[in-house]
Amino acid sequence: MAEPIRVLVTGAAGQIAYSLLYSIAKGDVFGKDQPIILILLDIPPMLPVLDGVVMELQDCALPILKEVIPTDKVEVAFKDIDAAILVGSMPRKEGMERKDLLKANVAIFKTQGAALDKYAKKTVKVVVVGNPANTNCLIASKSAPSIPKENFSCLTRLDHNRACSQVAMRCGVSSDQVKNVIIWGNHSSTQYPDVHHAKVNLQGAETEAYQAIKDDAWLRGDFISTVQQRGAAVIKARKLSSAMSAAKAICDHMRDIWFGTKEGEFVSMGVYASGNSYNIPEDLIYSFPVQIKHVHLHSSASIGSENEHGPNSLRLLRVYFFLPGHQAVCQR
Repeated sequence: MAEPIRVLVTGAAGQIAYSLLYSIAKGDVFGKDQPIILILLDIPPMLPVLDGVVMELQDCALPILKEVIPTDKVEVAFKDIDAAILVGSMPRKEGMERKDLLKANVAIFKTQGAALDKYAKKTVKVVVVGNPANTNCLIASKSAPSIPKENFSCLTRLDHNRACSQVAMRCGVSSDQVKNVIIWGNHSSTQYPDVHHAKVNLQGAETEAYQAIKDDAWLRGDFISTVQQRGAAVIKARKLSSAMSAAKAICDHMRDIWFGTKEGEFVSMGVYASGNSYNIPEDLIYSFPVQIKHVHLHSSASIGSENEHGPNSLRLLRVYFFLPGHQAVCQR
């Protein structure tokens, strides 16, 4: 059996992590034969809750879960990790100004970025989930200059999955029959869901999404607003933010980083805008369509945009994730 990998989840006593940890520990993300050491980081007041989470993971009797380490210390949490899923962040509370939220999260993600820089493997793959995800990802990366910036990404897969689901329901098919939707921009209500390159499998025939749905007004109106406002709708209904669907999206995101995307498909991730062809400012974390190939290096390619030249104008950006024993390559 392979050597265990060390996987860190922050905010590990929270509701997203509660839905996430079991999937990681049973092999849904890194593979059914990949042993895992789970490191669970949270703030000191949450340690008693974290102890309960550890007990539940132990009681699952999962064969690939070799150890669970609960901690409130960054030097323990970030030591020699292979993957970091940064879920924990300061939630926005009633009466809190957005600038206050940003200030609190700057402190959190500067600390975690510095810990990545000091303690983690230089090949670590970092996924930022805690909101505002794009900004927090940028802060963490800037605070970890020794780790390639290409190894940082933020979660827009939940928005991507929501878009896939809406198209699938409209067409009367399962969501796995929809591919190549795109989320552009920020993980917020300002995102732009785009189906100009999406395909729907209708009775074995791959069909353009616009042709499959045959309702341009819906695609340009309610579809976009539904995806943009879905998180708020869940909060209104549950009185809690998305957890189960967020955990599933995290699993999808990290699995694609680890193993690569399917041939002919791309997914949405917030990544550095370096070298992009879409006139997006360079020093931003921005959601692009991404392909990842697992051939010695993880490569991510953002391809395709609806622009002034029309939906068939495709442009390419390649960035490579660092893997052990290989040099980084960047092709633009």
